[in-house]
Amino acid sequence: MVKYKRILLKLSGEALAGCDKYGINGNVLEEFCQEILELSSMGVQIGIVVGGGNIFRGMTGTKKGVERVKGDSMGMLATTINAIAIQSCIESLGGKAKVLTATLMEPFAERFSQNRAINALEKGYIVIFSGGTGNPFFTTDSAAALRGIEIKADILLKGTRVDGIYTADPEKDKNATKFDEITFDETIQKKLKVMDLTAFALCSENKLPIMVFDMTQKGNLKKITNGEKIGTLVK
Repeated sequence: MVKYKRILLKLSGEALAGCDKYGINGNVLEEFCQEILELSSMGVQIGIVVGGGNIFRGMTGTKKGVERVKGDSMGMLATTINAIAIQSCIESLGGKAKVLTATLMEPFAERFSQNRAINALEKGYIVIFSGGTGNPFFTTDSAAALRGIEIKADILLKGTRVDGIYTADPEKDKNATKFDEITFDETIQKKLKVMDLTAFALCSENKLPIMVFDMTQKGNLKKITNGEKIGTLVK
């Protein structure tokens, strides 16, 4: 029996690139979609927010002379490219997927609304949210928190390349220790970076727990949904 009936999965654009420096790695994309479909077949309702850093990142663009608002707009378009790729892959594997965008992007996808998203989830669609929040100066972490709250998700799953939250960066500090579970207040007190502050505040105020886990480890999504202790739970 699954522990979480409705989840919001936050995927970075870089995760889709895999070992490539740019773009979408087809093998990585298919592996992710297969895991997502396995959850869907278990009756889990799945919303996904995907970043666009594998194609274009607004903050990076500003360092190269792109005006910030325009750069963030380019980043929103990049997330939509990734969302359509995930949709296409899920459909090619026999699943049902729908892309909802924060701004009007017809005919590529439908505009987001809470009712449209929840209705699609209840009909068995995997719903991919793109375009961030639709506003500049907000990250896709903030979009993930916002969409997770709007669809009334049981938990926000943040897939990273690290298996949880540590006292320090485990890739730089060999003495860093991992937290299996931590509160929102403790995370702030210890100055541990989980998500950007806006996203973190939204989750804390609306009591949406966050699970930080290693998305690159095959099978972790299923283990989390079944209630196994994987990653770090912030609540």
